Amino acid sequence: MFALRFWLTMQVATATTAALMANFHAIPLRNTDAKHFDAIIVLGTPTNAEGTPSPEQRERTEEGVREFKAGVAPILIMTGGAAHNTFVEAEAMKKLAVSEGIPAEDLIVEGQAKDTIQNIYYSDQILEAHHWHTVEVVSSSHHLPRTALILSHWKDLKWSTHASHWPPEYPQAAQDAAFAHEATYCWTLTHEGFKHNTYLPGT
Repeated sequence: MFALRFWLTMQVATATTAALMANFHAIPLRNTDAKHFDAIIVLGTPTNAEGTPSPEQRERTEEGVREFKAGVAPILIMTGGAAHNTFVEAEAMKKLAVSEGIPAEDLIVEGQAKDTIQNIYYSDQILEAHHWHTVEVVSSSHHLPRTALILSHWKDLKWSTHASHWPPEYPQAAQDAAFAHEATYCWTLTHEGFKHNTYLPGT
């Protein structure tokens, strides 16, 4: 009897995981096929405790730098406030980008955002102020489906997402856990929608 219960539990777990991942990978990651944009937005993630770029923050920033140097867009917008410690994420990202050869005048810092919804909200205000309407959004690969669900609330914006590399010093298990967490979260968002949020249109 125990073996049967264990087998049934494993079957349910496998089916649940398959459903979560299928939903996760079905989320559209762009609403345009454009290859060039008005700006690149790099989404923040916390710095190290002393304010230096964390591995994931470094990889996001360096991917934005690569895209800028490849001519994807003439402007980099770094977005992220002091959400998890006292250091403004976007400032740390800007400093790293400048050290990688990006001219400071081609960088815009958005230092208010406390989460991904606010990242997009405040970045969109920058886009509107400059009359920019197309954007590539760079973040970690596991974070892109949730980001895309948020971006889909901006009906007049043409956008595409782009994945940064996974930090080589992080184990594969950490990446697997990140994907599992985001897949579960995106399942809730796609089936129940977003809760009302002042920063998210249509909620």
